[in-house]
Amino acid sequence: MATKPLNNIWIRRQQCPCGDWKCYIKYEGDDHAAVGPQSVKNETSITSPLEVVFTPYVGQIFNTDEEAFEYYSIFARKNGFSIRKARSTESQNLGIYRRDFVCYRSGFNQPRKKANVEHPRDRKSVRCGCDAKLYLTKEVVDGRTQWYISQFSNVHNHELLEDDQVRLLPAYRKIQEADQERILLLSKAGFPVNRILKVLELEKGVQPGQLPFIEKDVRNFVRTCKKTVQENDAMLTEKRENDLLELLESCKTMAQRDDGFVYSYTTDENGKVENIAWAYGDSVRAFSVFGDVVTFDTTYRSITYNMLLGVWLGINNHGKAVFFGCVLLQDETSQSFSWAMQVFIQFMSGRPPQTIVTDLDSGLKDALAIEMPNTKHIISIWQVLQKLSSWFSLLLGLKYTEFKSEFDILCNLENVEDFEHQWNHLVARFGLGSEKHMALLFSCRTSWPVCYSQNFFLAHTLTSEYLKSVETFFKSILDTQSCLQSFFEQVLITASSGYQNRGELLYRPLKTCLPLEEHASSVLTPYAFNAAQNEITQSMQYAITEMANGSYLVRHYKRMERECLVIWIPEDEQVHCSCKEFEHSGILCRHSLRVLVVKNYFQIPEKYFPLRWRLESSLVPLDNQIIQSHNNEISQVFHSLTASLLSESLISKERYDFVHTELTKLLSNVRNMPVLDEVP
Repeated sequence: MATKPLNNIWIRRQQCPCGDWKCYIKYEGDDHAAVGPQSVKNETSITSPLEVVFTPYVGQIFNTDEEAFEYYSIFARKNGFSIRKARSTESQNLGIYRRDFVCYRSGFNQPRKKANVEHPRDRKSVRCGCDAKLYLTKEVVDGRTQWYISQFSNVHNHELLEDDQVRLLPAYRKIQEADQERILLLSKAGFPVNRILKVLELEKGVQPGQLPFIEKDVRNFVRTCKKTVQENDAMLTEKRENDLLELLESCKTMAQRDDGFVYSYTTDENGKVENIAWAYGDSVRAFSVFGDVVTFDTTYRSITYNMLLGVWLGINNHGKAVFFGCVLLQDETSQSFSWAMQVFIQFMSGRPPQTIVTDLDSGLKDALAIEMPNTKHIISIWQVLQKLSSWFSLLLGLKYTEFKSEFDILCNLENVEDFEHQWNHLVARFGLGSEKHMALLFSCRTSWPVCYSQNFFLAHTLTSEYLKSVETFFKSILDTQSCLQSFFEQVLITASSGYQNRGELLYRPLKTCLPLEEHASSVLTPYAFNAAQNEITQSMQYAITEMANGSYLVRHYKRMERECLVIWIPEDEQVHCSCKEFEHSGILCRHSLRVLVVKNYFQIPEKYFPLRWRLESSLVPLDNQIIQSHNNEISQVFHSLTASLLSESLISKERYDFVHTELTKLLSNVRNMPVLDEVP
């Protein structure tokens, strides 16, 4: 099987963060690792063995002989045998007009002349003269060619196999295209055949021995492909060199069209392009507003070009991913990552981000420590959790579920001492003291659990909504790319759409009578206001106790949760809470808001509205006057309608069911309506 050098196939990174290539990592969602038409083809080309197929009969008609063969093959598999093509008969007028399909044990092997060897192999034949068969004959009816069954017999002179045995017959042991790509990738990384089988079983979630092929098939496939792989490697090397040169020319052309476009690259000892990075003028402008927190995503690499893709992203004031820059690296060493970080800071006018969020990677961690020593480094907790299954499920067996549950609790502990105590308890309880991945996680503990990261500004980059936005971005840029040139163009298209605020909801109804809420709605974007509004409404459920030094203890009136200490400094209108929510997200917490309400504040101090969350920070200016002038009118109309609808629907269950059904439909229809630029 030859790889397809004409298609740029992206897969998730396979190297474990511990640095061992042979320590396989199965990322969640890895079933869709290959992005492009290949993955769709693989899923749709497999005929389900559970398809309903009745017993063939004489006179049954098919459009083609291949259609008949597939039908008979499915019937055979369901009945415990396989088939093969036997004789075909041809005429001058009709061409091939007869096809004979027989049971795989039909006929007898003819004795062969033994080669002149000392110990010839004398393998027993499976053929036993079975007479099960299906004969096809071609005819032309009304000018249309068709095939019909002229003879059929389903009488076997041997035992038929059960389903778990019939799948092992050579006719049904197929290695699908996606599995072929994975086998070649793992073989190239040095995996032995038995380990490759283990990896595929883990990927597919099947029991040992339940793959649709066996070790012998994989071994033969790898051996057959060895020469082809070497030839394709040479082809891919040439393609990589040519496409990287073409990409460089595209960057030079873009720099002439966009004054703000920046790019950089390195070359090897032969003058060939090695690494390349770029960013747009809009990227630099977006970074000036939203560059406080950067996500450097290195999830994907191209197996076509054997290059790692790194993308710098931020979160805008509407909670969506915004593109800052892109880099393609030949390897994953700390030296390559250092170059990438140097270039990124250079692109962004020498200004490093306040916080950077990355995957768990030792080389990347070392590079950041050198190139961005004053930037807070956070390892995405979601990336850590996704790796747990591949690291510990096989090791712990039935205990894994319990381990995962306790690990989740551990991640969200707010106190460092509690975390380290519970960590030691977890390690001892499950016997993981010498496990290298637990040691790796503990060595990076200052970057991923809540107790260490709560003091770092993250601006909601670890929320599920933002992560979905990032997934959407990658799906767009990695979908169906044939070369680096088309990839470059798709990145530009996707990045440009992220610099616009089309379709943002500009109105949010007020939920309380507090002037603080009304003030926040006039300053913050709808996304940021939604977060602030939640804190404002929650603040009404908290009681405060004034301390002797002028600070306050704030706790929920009913829930048994840790109380928070709020320090109020009236001279500077400063409020500090022990929960660190404002420092973490840029949104003032419910505890601080409760103190402001008690202090008779009708507006939130301006310093607690960071520029990144304000309406005025939008990359595309929004007309505040239009928004504010419509808020009161819209609010009054909808409040009146909903109040009347609620009172009428509560009269009877029939009315309630009707209103609920119709409103659900209405909401779905409204969400699917195209969004106009104008505010109504």
